[in-house]
Amino acid sequence: MPKRFVPLVLPILLFSMFFAGMAVIQFSTPNLPDNDGFYHIRFAWLMRTEGLKPDFPWLPLSILNEGEFYDHHFLFHAALIPFTLGDLLAGAKWAAVTFSALAFLGIWYLFHRQNLPASGLWALALLGISDAFLYRMSITRAQSLSLAVLALGFLWMMEGKYRRVGALSFFYVWFYDAFPLMLAIAFLYGLAVWLTERRLEVRPLVWTGVGILAGLIINPYFPNNIIFTYHHILPKLLDATSVRVGNEWYPYDTEQLLGNSLPALVAFVSGALALGLSGRKMDARTAGAFLIALLFGLMLFKARRFVEYFPPFALIFAAFAWAPLFDAERSQPSLKFRFGFQTGVYSIVLAAAVIAGIVKAIPATQGQMAKSKPADLYENASIWLMENTPAGERVFQTDWDDFPRLFFYNTHNTYLAGLDPTYLQLYDEALYDEWVDITRGDVEQPSGIIRSRFSARFVHTDLNHGDFIRQAENDPGLREVYRDDQAVIYEVLE
Repeated sequence: MPKRFVPLVLPILLFSMFFAGMAVIQFSTPNLPDNDGFYHIRFAWLMRTEGLKPDFPWLPLSILNEGEFYDHHFLFHAALIPFTLGDLLAGAKWAAVTFSALAFLGIWYLFHRQNLPASGLWALALLGISDAFLYRMSITRAQSLSLAVLALGFLWMMEGKYRRVGALSFFYVWFYDAFPLMLAIAFLYGLAVWLTERRLEVRPLVWTGVGILAGLIINPYFPNNIIFTYHHILPKLLDATSVRVGNEWYPYDTEQLLGNSLPALVAFVSGALALGLSGRKMDARTAGAFLIALLFGLMLFKARRFVEYFPPFALIFAAFAWAPLFDAERSQPSLKFRFGFQTGVYSIVLAAAVIAGIVKAIPATQGQMAKSKPADLYENASIWLMENTPAGERVFQTDWDDFPRLFFYNTHNTYLAGLDPTYLQLYDEALYDEWVDITRGDVEQPSGIIRSRFSARFVHTDLNHGDFIRQAENDPGLREVYRDDQAVIYEVLE
């Protein structure tokens, strides 16, 4: 093999292993593991067929109405476009596999650039660090590539490539509305430099701030992006439980966390042990990784969605902390044999831990994937609505998180609430409260309110809303027009 190709062998091999591991998880079920993937792949299809900024009339009673719409996953949706050329469900699954494999390769690249001993082995540990992490990486959402962006940003901060950090921060704003995380990493790395070197380093924070500010102002959705970001992020920070949002915004209990992320917790704690064994002063990169992992750990205790970030950064911290004990080449000549033997022992232990983690995590993640809702959920109900209602007819839903599937199968109609219930509440709080009361079955004969307040002539409900269904059956203003084993559709009579 020509020498110029030798450096490519390891990353290609690692990517193939990451890709294979995530494909084994992804295709253990024909279903998608999360509702939002249906929305994202359909929106990417719209971008391919109608232009990069398609009109969005589907949530008229929310802050994502047509006049205020902001695609806060713009570059992520653009990245999904190649996966919309065939079957959309298959494309969504292959996209999740590809993006997670790229994210894992990005963390290997961080290890490689930092000259970390056993970099490939440390990177492979991602396939066993946490089954909850692998499950989240299997969802067709922006989080996997977001992890790659954060890892790359941290690497460039450590390498002093601050202009690149600024450019990356700019595009991160266009990619995903989690861009404040890059600011947090810049601040924590600057703090790490000060703690370990007693040197004030503000350039990471300055360049990140400049990039984010530029990305907010030079934006295809300006100024709607500013307004939306304020409305979307602030409620989560100040009072995340005021409205019942998705489960991802609520924490795991202790038993769950120990069950699905024990290797990540062990890796984090082991890093402290390694610092003591090495007897060396902690450097800026290790301190930075520790502070970042600590931040994501605290965030994980607040909301389970941050399991996307804590395990990989706990692993990065552990890898940096253990690095001196793996590096026999840098030991004193008289101690090379002893340190070489020690390094071999540590490498064997690491390899065993990686294999054990993978053997446990992949089947556990497959078990979680097996619990996914059927891919065809609401497909037949959506077809009925398309065939029996005028284009643009508004549908009153009894559950906000049914929207992605309804949208995937039916862009013929418009809907009441979707993606996040706060989008309706922020648009009209009184209307939101009425919607909640109706869907809980607290309103007798709700047809009049549905017609007058929500301007809807059709109602879609799943079969779990028993209280609402009982009220609907006793309402002469509602007529059942469709039912299957997944949903019921009512027509609101004059």
